Amino acid sequence: VQLQASGGGLVQAGGSLRLSCAASERTFNSYAMAWFRQAPGKEREFVSDISWNGGSTYYADSVKGRFTISRDNAKNTVYLQMNSLKPEDTAVYYCAARPRYGGNRTPVEYNYWGQGTLVTVSS
Repeated sequence: VQLQASGGGLVQAGGSLRLSCAASERTFNSYAMAWFRQAPGKEREFVSDISWNGGSTYYADSVKGRFTISRDNAKNTVYLQMNSLKPEDTAVYYCAARPRYGGNRTPVEYNYWGQGTLVTVSS
């Protein structure tokens, strides 16, 4: 599965952005999808994930209530709506895919990765 993330940019604190991740395969709807982020000098961290049919979602505590993950299987695309952005949300955001949902949400558990899109939140 090839993944292409987009939608990053520069935004002021309190603003919003929507990230998109387009997948290359028609089997997209059999994969659980996730967003991770990596800030300069820090390890890649889990942000959110969604089950193959969108019925289950999970969020890191740091983004809960501000970010919303969704997917459109007809378009082979997963989204991350980010509201009330904070400077500490500044990072490169990556989408990732794996065949199963749940369990450990660490980078090594994911089979496929997009190239990343930079989100910069100014104070």
